Amino acid sequence: MTTPPMTPPSMTLPSSALALIDAALAEDVGPGDFTTLWTVPAERQAEGRIVAKASGVVAGSEIAVEVFRRVDPSLRVVVDAADGTAVEPGDLAMTIRGSARSILTGERLALNFMQRLSGVATVTRRYVRAVEGTGARVIDTRKTTPGMRALEKAAVVAGGGANHRFGLHDMVMIKDNHIAAAGGITAAVEAVRRRNDRALRVEVETTNLDEVREALAAGADRIMFDNMSVELMRQAVALVRAADPRPETEASGGITLDTIRGYAETGVDFVSVGALTHSAPSLDLSLQLSAAE
Repeated sequence: MTTPPMTPPSMTLPSSALALIDAALAEDVGPGDFTTLWTVPAERQAEGRIVAKASGVVAGSEIAVEVFRRVDPSLRVVVDAADGTAVEPGDLAMTIRGSARSILTGERLALNFMQRLSGVATVTRRYVRAVEGTGARVIDTRKTTPGMRALEKAAVVAGGGANHRFGLHDMVMIKDNHIAAAGGITAAVEAVRRRNDRALRVEVETTNLDEVREALAAGADRIMFDNMSVELMRQAVALVRAADPRPETEASGGITLDTIRGYAETGVDFVSVGALTHSAPSLDLSLQLSAAE
C-alpha cells in the first residue's frame, strides 16, 4: 500500500473556522477521551473510512481534514470525494490512517461537520436542478448557523448555488423595516447614497409594483421581489427589464422546492432560499474503522 503524504495544515480555511474547530474539540474531548485512552493500545494503528450511507453531495471535507490534523498532525488523510461530488450509499468520501486512538477521538466532530455541510450541499443541488434552463441562479441568505456562516456558504457553492452577501457589512439591503424607519424607499436610498463611501451595492426589497417603480427611480442596483405571486413577479420583472440601466432582480420569500421553478421562469436573475441553510437535514455518513494493513 502506498503511504500518502502527511496532511498539511489548512491554507484556505478562515481563522473563524479554525477557532470553531478548537472550541468544538475542547467541548467534545475536554480533559481527555477516556473511553479511547482506556480501551485502545497506544501503539494500535488503524484505517478509518468515511462512507456515505445515503445519496447526496459531499461538502466540508477540508474542515474534517483539519479536525483530524488538530487531533494528531501525524494522521494521514486522503479526500476520496472532493466537495461537490455526488455520492451514493457505500461510496468512499475520506480515508484516515494512523493512530487508532487519534482517529476515534476526531471521528465524531469530523463527521458532525461533514454531515451538516454535506446536507447543505445536497439540498442546494436539488434547488439548482429545479431551475435548470431558466437562467436564474439559486443563492443563499444570512439564515445560517452562528459561527458557521463561511462553512455553510462554501457548502452552498459546493452544491452548485451562489452566495448572497456574507454579512451586514458587504452589501446594503434596504428591507421593509429600514424603509419604514427611513420614511420610504426613496429617502432610504438617498440616505445611503450620501454616506456610501465604501461603494457598496444597494438592494431594495419590494412587495408590489409601486414599490418596484420607486426602487427603479431611486437607482437601486438590485431589486428584491418579496413574497409576490408568480404572476405579480412576472409583471415586476417586465417593469425592470424596461429600465436603463437595468438593475438585477431577486425573488425571495417562502420559496420551496415545489415552487421555485415557477418563480425562476419569471425571468429573475436570482432566487434566494433560506432553506438551503436553515432547514437542510444532515447527510448520513459514517466512519468505519479497521486494523491497518
